[in-house]
Amino acid sequence: MHQASDLEKQFTAALKSIARRADLKSYLERTPQLNRLLRLAAAQYVTGDVRQDGLEAGRKLAAKGYAVSIEYIGENTTDAAECEAAALEMKGLIHDLGQEGIPARVSFDLSHIGLSLDKGLAFSYLMKLAEQAKAAGIELFISMEESGKTESILSVYERAVSVFPNIGITLQAQLTRTPQDLASRLASPGRIRIVKGAYQEPDDCSIPRSPELNRRYLELVESAIRQGHRVSIATYDEGIIEEALERGWLSGAGAEFEMLYGIRPELSSKLKKAGYPVRIYLTYGHDWYLYLCHRIAEYPPNLYRAVIAMVSNEEIDHTQAYD
Repeated sequence: MHQASDLEKQFTAALKSIARRADLKSYLERTPQLNRLLRLAAAQYVTGDVRQDGLEAGRKLAAKGYAVSIEYIGENTTDAAECEAAALEMKGLIHDLGQEGIPARVSFDLSHIGLSLDKGLAFSYLMKLAEQAKAAGIELFISMEESGKTESILSVYERAVSVFPNIGITLQAQLTRTPQDLASRLASPGRIRIVKGAYQEPDDCSIPRSPELNRRYLELVESAIRQGHRVSIATYDEGIIEEALERGWLSGAGAEFEMLYGIRPELSSKLKKAGYPVRIYLTYGHDWYLYLCHRIAEYPPNLYRAVIAMVSNEEIDHTQAYD
């Protein structure tokens, strides 16, 4: 397992700060040559700009035996018309997945569909999407965002899942509040995705990347399984994966591994070939800047791949790495 050096930790913190710089994002969008170079780097982790890109990658991965999650990238949307447009795009995605029968779920941030404007607006869109997804036999999955939004996200989820059990929720192991949230608030037997957490959080409410965080992660998975939840073990940390296998958590039908598109495809392939259920998390959309920064920040050597992609100036079918 890769151990981060102090320099890598500083780099990670700096990149997470850069990811939130609206002025840098605006400059990128206004500079075609720079935008094109970084888009080549983002192609390692983002399937493309439009829905068809995500669907095409989903078809290819499904044909190889993977399940998939698909997200139309976006968050912190503060314009009501843009929230409506995002909800309409997700509606189209649910429709297309249902028509094609791709074994997929639809993931998204609640702040993409109104949470940053009004919690009631996000709830309204979520209920409409959940009703459509239920009819199509598709699961929805709410991603977790910065800790300042956790309370609002969980409250919207709790209201919606009481009506539509086809909604899953993501929990971040790095937040100190998460064990209590799992124990006291998530009574529904719906699926839970457990991640370490990609956001830069204050020290007083989070655990840094460390053996302590790995122990917390495993405790959360075990607790969720004991409570009867179906669990997505969303990590490519081989130490955690090996421990999950040793404890027999993948022997039943309630657990799966879930990994981000473009990250350690050889590990996903190895686990699938060994007979374990593996789901690949795909993304598409124009708002890829933040996503790219997070992918590099969580594993700094990914920067090498990003530079190689920019220099090669070639579009590559990254699904081929999942053979």
